[in-house]
Amino acid sequence: MTTQSVKIDDLPIGRFHLKIAGLTFGAHFTDGYILGLIGIAFTLLSPQMQLDAFWQGLIGASALIGLFLGSLFFGWISDRLGRQKIFLISFVLITLASVMQFYVQSAMALLLCRILIGIGLGGDFSVGHAMLAEFAPKKHRGVLLGSFSVVWTFGYVAATFAGTAMLGLGDDAWRWMLASSAIPAGLILIARIGTPESPRWLVNQGRVAEARAVVRKHLGANVVLDEEPSGETRSGYAVLFSREYRKRTAFNCLFFVCIVMPYFAIYTFLPSILQMMGLAEGFGTELMLNVLLILGALIGIWCTVKFSRRGFLINSFIILALALSLLAVLPGSAAWLMVLVFGVFTLVLSAVSNLVGVFPAENFPTEVRASGIGLATAVSRLGSAISTFLLPVSVAGIGLSPTMGILAAILALGALISWAWAPETKALTLSQACKVQSLKEGALESGAALPKVSAPV
Repeated sequence: MTTQSVKIDDLPIGRFHLKIAGLTFGAHFTDGYILGLIGIAFTLLSPQMQLDAFWQGLIGASALIGLFLGSLFFGWISDRLGRQKIFLISFVLITLASVMQFYVQSAMALLLCRILIGIGLGGDFSVGHAMLAEFAPKKHRGVLLGSFSVVWTFGYVAATFAGTAMLGLGDDAWRWMLASSAIPAGLILIARIGTPESPRWLVNQGRVAEARAVVRKHLGANVVLDEEPSGETRSGYAVLFSREYRKRTAFNCLFFVCIVMPYFAIYTFLPSILQMMGLAEGFGTELMLNVLLILGALIGIWCTVKFSRRGFLINSFIILALALSLLAVLPGSAAWLMVLVFGVFTLVLSAVSNLVGVFPAENFPTEVRASGIGLATAVSRLGSAISTFLLPVSVAGIGLSPTMGILAAILALGALISWAWAPETKALTLSQACKVQSLKEGALESGAALPKVSAPV
């Protein structure tokens, strides 16, 4: 009796898919934890090291600067040398640099440690998103990729509680806070040992026999590859800016940066912002917003499944721009209304952030997928590093309300970019999603009607 073959894209979710997802999610939990802790650590670190607004902004943005560098470098390397090696190396770097934070004696040393952590995280984002997208079945790809934001949010909120619990450890409490990220990072590093190479990447390199061996061992003897060697040998950033890919490159970089610039700027300095707005009533408002971050991330998974990717993105940008504009003009006497609007902003921002893990992974073909994800991540982290660095400087120079107005304008720009360029990739296989984008760009260049690509149900 012959067992019917099944393509990778048509598989049900299995144990191996969940394992790869868990190993990838671990990076996002660690990232959220690392970035969430710095805001609390600043309450002890700033007076102890006598940091001014410049150094607070620079250290607050340091991990994001590293993410920019790591995403660019490791994304390019991954498309050339494979996903699996970077999947391990990135967390070696994160674990070691996390421990090194405990021993720093100057602001410059701390800055360098956090840049190294960011480099590791940037490399992992590029490779992890590509790895999971290349293993995930089409029916579950959106949920798995969109769940990155949920796990990041859990890490961010966990940092809030862990940091608050460690405040009583004395003058060195901030050292214990920052070094504690070595615990999740080390566990993830150990768990990743033995992870296989992506079969799609192997196929693209012409190593079909190795790809089939990986598929048989980890997905089943009756599972077959759903793509053949493309003969495409191009890779790297020059390809991403070629005529064929430049529009999707621009879209993925710009929509990503328009989401994360307000996110990181506001939530890195959330305790200080709430205090300036007159909303810092103990730990209550901050706790509520952290709960809404988690709830919004979970709602975002449902929205990714229920609604079109394109519609979800555009409408979210519009709501966010309106909410932040209201926060910029509401008087301090309207405290409860400000809390309500801030809650809506937090909920929607957390929900739509799920799409930053979905669009880049679905828009680029295998030969440049990690480079495309890496570039989009790098640009987003550069933007968020700039906004995080400038927020305390801007607030000190022009005030909180004008600063909020600038961030609202960035969100409005994101709505326009998404309306003009966002594709619809829901229910398509990974190959079809990339093909649709190529056809769309070709039609736009020529002025012809867009050919139809059927989407399997």
